[in-house]
Amino acid sequence: MIVAKDVKRTFPTPAGELHVLRGIDMDIRPGEFVSVMGASGAGKSTLLHILGTLDTPTSGRLFIDRKDILSMPESELTSFRNSTVGFVFQFHHLMPEFTALENTMMPALISGMSGKDAADKAGALLEGLGLGGRLDHRPGELSGGEQQRVAVARALVMNPKVVMADEPTGNLDTSTGNELFGLLRDINRKQGTTFLMVTHNEALSSQCDRVIVMTDGSISDNGRSS
Repeated sequence: MIVAKDVKRTFPTPAGELHVLRGIDMDIRPGEFVSVMGASGAGKSTLLHILGTLDTPTSGRLFIDRKDILSMPESELTSFRNSTVGFVFQFHHLMPEFTALENTMMPALISGMSGKDAADKAGALLEGLGLGGRLDHRPGELSGGEQQRVAVARALVMNPKVVMADEPTGNLDTSTGNELFGLLRDINRKQGTTFLMVTHNEALSSQCDRVIVMTDGSISDNGRSS
């Protein structure tokens, strides 16, 4: 589903170049639930943003669902991202002026889906995540766990082939975080959606199919037995 080849990312600084990613080679198979772990500053979030096409590497190659991502024109890449990749972040990034239903509908509306179809699909997703009675509530009227469920529904509304999750439970208490992870794992198993999750939570990582460990911008363990 995802293949990265010699992906590097540097940033200019007054003291010279900062090497955040130092030649990443990795592959994620369709339907895998993979976690990425490592100390703060190891490059985990930068890698996730590049694999999710939110950032561009300084050099290297990237393929998602057999598409050569870095050769795509911006308009094509935007459409591909919206239809193929879902995102869940530590902070839900919901729009406070919109309801749970409206927030969930957004990617579908952007893709050109009709308002009715988008609402029907978003409503069904929220219902399945236990939020059927909260469709008309705005984020400020929802608990932290409920807000993250809305963010998950928004990530899934386009039936993406892969979901990128950056510390999705990091802002939740242990019980709520475990419950949210269980929902993600259930979606992965039932729908075959590929998940790539950055986390510091070893207990959750141990429940993933594979754990990739990053150290100082490189992969020190790809999680596969030799």
